Amino acid sequence: MASNHSQKVEAIADHADADNDSSHVNAKSIVLSNEAKVEQANAHSLINPKKEITFTVGTNDIAEAAHQIADQKAAAAKAAEEQAAAEQAAAEQAAAEKAQQEAQQAAQNAAAASAASAASASSSAATTASTETTTNKGTFKLSFYDPSVLGSGLGYGGVAANLSVFPKGTRLKITLSDGTVWYRTVNDTDSFAAGNPNQLDVAMPNSQIPSAGVLSATVEVVG
Repeated sequence: MASNHSQKVEAIADHADADNDSSHVNAKSIVLSNEAKVEQANAHSLINPKKEITFTVGTNDIAEAAHQIADQKAAAAKAAEEQAAAEQAAAEQAAAEKAQQEAQQAAQNAAAASAASAASASSSAATTASTETTTNKGTFKLSFYDPSVLGSGLGYGGVAANLSVFPKGTRLKITLSDGTVWYRTVNDTDSFAAGNPNQLDVAMPNSQIPSAGVLSATVEVVG
Protein backbone atom coordinates (compact mmCIF):
# COMPACT_ATOMS: atom_id res chain seq x y z
CA MET A 1 0.00 0.00 0.00
CA ALA A 2 2.84 2.47 0.99
CA SER A 3 5.00 1.41 -2.01
CA ASN A 4 2.28 2.23 -4.57
CA HIS A 5 1.68 5.56 -2.98
CA SER A 6 5.41 6.48 -2.98
CA GLN A 7 5.75 5.40 -6.59
CA LYS A 8 2.98 7.81 -7.53
CA VAL A 9 4.60 10.65 -5.58
CA GLU A 10 8.00 9.93 -7.14
CA ALA A 11 6.46 9.94 -10.56
CA ILE A 12 4.98 13.34 -9.83
CA ALA A 13 8.36 14.54 -8.58
CA ASP A 14 10.13 13.24 -11.69
CA HIS A 15 7.86 15.33 -13.90
CA ALA A 16 8.69 18.39 -11.89
CA ASP A 17 11.22 20.88 -13.14
CA ALA A 18 14.56 19.06 -13.24
CA ASP A 19 16.38 22.26 -12.26
CA ASN A 20 14.18 22.65 -9.19
CA ASP A 21 15.96 20.37 -6.70
CA SER A 22 14.03 21.79 -3.76
CA SER A 23 10.71 20.59 -5.25
CA HIS A 24 12.12 17.17 -5.73
CA VAL A 25 13.37 17.09 -2.11
CA ASN A 26 10.00 18.31 -0.80
CA ALA A 27 8.17 15.62 -2.75
CA LYS A 28 10.44 12.95 -1.32
CA SER A 29 9.84 14.23 2.20
CA ILE A 30 6.05 14.12 1.68
CA VAL A 31 6.32 10.55 0.39
CA LEU A 32 8.36 9.39 3.36
CA SER A 33 6.03 11.13 5.78
CA ASN A 34 2.98 9.62 4.17
CA GLU A 35 4.54 6.16 4.17
CA ALA A 36 5.27 6.45 7.90
CA LYS A 37 1.68 7.48 8.58
CA VAL A 38 0.32 4.59 6.54
CA GLU A 39 2.56 2.07 8.27
CA GLN A 40 1.57 3.47 11.66
CA ALA A 41 -2.09 3.19 10.74
CA ASN A 42 -1.62 -0.39 9.54
CA ALA A 43 0.15 -1.33 12.77
CA HIS A 44 -2.66 0.23 14.80
CA SER A 45 -5.31 -1.68 12.84
CA LEU A 46 -3.46 -4.93 13.48
CA ILE A 47 -3.24 -4.24 17.21
CA ASN A 48 -6.81 -2.93 17.53
CA PRO A 49 -8.90 -4.58 14.85
CA LYS A 50 -12.35 -3.11 14.30
CA LYS A 51 -15.18 -4.96 15.98
CA GLU A 52 -17.71 -6.12 13.48
CA ILE A 53 -21.40 -6.17 14.35
CA THR A 54 -22.83 -9.54 13.55
CA PHE A 55 -26.41 -10.66 13.53
CA THR A 56 -27.42 -14.17 14.35
CA VAL A 57 -30.57 -15.69 12.96
CA GLY A 58 -33.04 -16.66 15.65
CA THR A 59 -32.24 -13.95 18.23
CA ASN A 60 -36.07 -13.73 18.94
CA ASP A 61 -36.18 -17.23 20.45
CA ILE A 62 -35.96 -15.85 24.00
CA ALA A 63 -38.87 -13.51 23.44
CA GLU A 64 -40.86 -16.29 21.79
CA ALA A 65 -40.12 -18.62 24.72
CA ALA A 66 -41.28 -15.92 27.14
CA HIS A 67 -44.52 -15.60 25.18
CA GLN A 68 -45.00 -19.36 25.27
CA ILE A 69 -44.45 -19.44 29.06
CA ALA A 70 -46.95 -16.60 29.51
CA ASP A 71 -49.47 -18.44 27.33
CA GLN A 72 -48.97 -21.62 29.32
CA LYS A 73 -49.47 -19.76 32.61
CA ALA A 74 -52.65 -18.13 31.28
CA ALA A 75 -53.95 -21.50 30.09
CA ALA A 76 -53.16 -23.08 33.46
CA ALA A 77 -54.92 -20.24 35.31
CA LYS A 78 -57.98 -20.59 33.08
CA ALA A 79 -58.05 -24.35 33.60
CA ALA A 80 -57.81 -23.83 37.37
CA GLU A 81 -60.72 -21.37 37.28
CA GLU A 82 -62.82 -23.76 35.21
CA GLN A 83 -62.01 -26.63 37.58
CA ALA A 84 -62.90 -24.48 40.61
CA ALA A 85 -66.20 -23.46 38.98
CA ALA A 86 -66.98 -27.08 38.16
CA GLU A 87 -66.21 -28.17 41.71
CA GLN A 88 -68.38 -25.40 43.14
CA ALA A 89 -71.26 -26.34 40.81
CA ALA A 90 -70.90 -29.99 41.82
CA ALA A 91 -70.90 -29.03 45.51
CA GLU A 92 -74.03 -26.89 45.07
CA GLN A 93 -75.78 -29.67 43.19
CA ALA A 94 -74.81 -32.19 45.87
CA ALA A 95 -76.12 -29.84 48.58
CA ALA A 96 -79.40 -29.36 46.70
CA GLU A 97 -79.80 -33.10 46.21
CA LYS A 98 -79.05 -33.70 49.89
CA ALA A 99 -81.61 -31.08 50.94
CA GLN A 100 -84.19 -32.63 48.63
CA GLN A 101 -83.48 -36.09 50.01
CA GLU A 102 -83.76 -34.80 53.57
CA ALA A 103 -87.07 -33.09 52.74
CA GLN A 104 -88.38 -36.28 51.16
CA GLN A 105 -87.22 -38.30 54.13
CA ALA A 106 -88.87 -35.84 56.52
CA ALA A 107 -92.12 -36.04 54.55
CA GLN A 108 -91.95 -39.84 54.58
CA ASN A 109 -91.26 -39.85 58.31
CA ALA A 110 -94.18 -37.48 58.92
CA ALA A 111 -96.46 -39.62 56.77
CA ALA A 112 -95.32 -42.76 58.56
CA ALA A 113 -95.83 -41.12 61.95
CA SER A 114 -99.29 -39.92 60.92
CA ALA A 115 -100.21 -43.38 59.66
CA ALA A 116 -98.89 -44.98 62.84
CA SER A 117 -100.84 -42.50 64.95
CA ALA A 118 -104.02 -43.14 62.99
CA ALA A 119 -103.49 -46.90 63.26
CA SER A 120 -102.88 -46.57 66.98
CA ALA A 121 -106.00 -44.46 67.44
CA SER A 122 -108.05 -46.91 65.39
CA SER A 123 -106.64 -49.81 67.36
CA SER A 124 -107.34 -48.02 70.62
CA ALA A 125 -110.89 -47.27 69.57
CA ALA A 126 -111.39 -50.84 68.46
CA THR A 127 -109.95 -52.09 71.73
CA THR A 128 -112.17 -49.73 73.70
CA ALA A 129 -115.21 -50.79 71.70
CA SER A 130 -114.41 -54.43 72.14
CA THR A 131 -113.67 -54.15 75.83
CA GLU A 132 -116.40 -51.71 76.89
CA THR A 133 -119.46 -53.22 78.49
CA THR A 134 -122.87 -51.64 77.99
CA THR A 135 -126.33 -52.14 79.41
CA ASN A 136 -129.18 -51.51 77.02
CA LYS A 137 -131.85 -49.27 78.53
CA GLY A 138 -134.21 -49.32 75.55
CA THR A 139 -135.44 -46.65 73.21
CA PHE A 140 -135.61 -43.04 74.31
CA LYS A 141 -136.87 -39.84 72.78
CA LEU A 142 -134.23 -37.16 72.20
CA SER A 143 -134.74 -33.45 72.41
CA PHE A 144 -132.01 -30.80 72.16
CA TYR A 145 -130.92 -27.57 73.83
CA ASP A 146 -128.02 -25.14 73.63
CA PRO A 147 -126.49 -24.61 77.11
CA SER A 148 -124.87 -21.33 76.10
CA VAL A 149 -128.24 -19.86 75.17
CA LEU A 150 -129.55 -20.78 78.61
CA GLY A 151 -126.49 -19.28 80.28
CA SER A 152 -125.15 -22.66 81.37
CA GLY A 153 -121.43 -23.37 81.51
CA LEU A 154 -121.73 -27.16 81.40
CA GLY A 155 -120.68 -27.36 77.76
CA TYR A 156 -121.83 -29.67 74.98
CA GLY A 157 -120.65 -33.02 76.32
CA GLY A 158 -123.60 -33.59 78.64
CA VAL A 159 -127.21 -34.61 78.63
CA ALA A 160 -130.12 -33.83 80.96
CA ALA A 161 -131.97 -36.91 82.13
CA ASN A 162 -134.31 -38.19 84.79
CA LEU A 163 -131.89 -38.69 87.66
CA SER A 164 -133.88 -41.60 89.00
CA VAL A 165 -133.23 -43.42 85.72
CA PHE A 166 -129.73 -42.14 85.01
CA PRO A 167 -127.88 -40.61 87.99
CA LYS A 168 -125.45 -37.73 87.42
CA GLY A 169 -122.11 -38.92 85.99
CA THR A 170 -123.67 -41.85 84.13
CA ARG A 171 -122.00 -42.29 80.75
CA LEU A 172 -124.47 -43.04 77.98
CA LYS A 173 -124.04 -44.45 74.50
CA ILE A 174 -126.73 -43.02 72.26
CA THR A 175 -127.22 -44.76 68.89
CA LEU A 176 -129.44 -43.07 66.32
CA SER A 177 -131.51 -44.93 63.76
CA ASP A 178 -129.00 -44.08 61.00
CA GLY A 179 -126.13 -45.65 63.01
CA THR A 180 -124.70 -42.38 64.36
CA VAL A 181 -123.28 -42.86 67.87
CA TRP A 182 -122.96 -40.17 70.53
CA TYR A 183 -121.37 -40.51 73.92
CA ARG A 184 -122.78 -38.21 76.59
CA THR A 185 -122.55 -37.90 80.36
CA VAL A 186 -125.55 -37.12 82.52
CA ASN A 187 -124.77 -33.78 84.13
CA ASP A 188 -128.13 -32.07 84.48
CA THR A 189 -131.83 -32.52 84.87
CA ASP A 190 -134.84 -30.31 84.49
CA SER A 191 -138.56 -30.40 84.96
CA PHE A 192 -139.04 -31.73 81.45
CA ALA A 193 -136.66 -34.68 81.92
CA ALA A 194 -137.97 -35.25 85.41
CA GLY A 195 -141.51 -35.64 84.07
CA ASN A 196 -140.39 -37.76 81.10
CA PRO A 197 -138.21 -40.63 82.30
CA ASN A 198 -137.94 -42.06 78.75
CA GLN A 199 -136.62 -38.88 77.17
CA LEU A 200 -133.18 -37.23 77.13
CA ASP A 201 -132.36 -33.57 76.53
CA VAL A 202 -129.05 -33.53 74.61
CA ALA A 203 -126.71 -30.50 74.77
CA MET A 204 -125.82 -29.27 71.28
CA PRO A 205 -125.11 -25.95 69.54
CA ASN A 206 -128.18 -24.49 67.86
CA SER A 207 -126.41 -24.67 64.48
CA GLN A 208 -126.07 -28.48 64.81
CA ILE A 209 -129.46 -29.38 66.24
CA PRO A 210 -131.32 -31.71 63.82
CA SER A 211 -134.12 -30.04 61.93
CA ALA A 212 -136.57 -32.76 63.02
CA GLY A 213 -136.31 -31.43 66.55
CA VAL A 214 -137.15 -34.73 68.27
CA LEU A 215 -135.51 -38.05 67.47
CA SER A 216 -135.49 -41.53 68.89
CA ALA A 217 -132.43 -43.55 69.79
CA THR A 218 -131.23 -46.63 71.58
CA VAL A 219 -129.62 -45.74 74.88
CA GLU A 220 -127.02 -47.87 76.66
CA VAL A 221 -125.19 -47.33 79.91
CA VAL A 222 -121.42 -47.64 79.41
CA GLY A 223 -119.33 -49.26 82.12
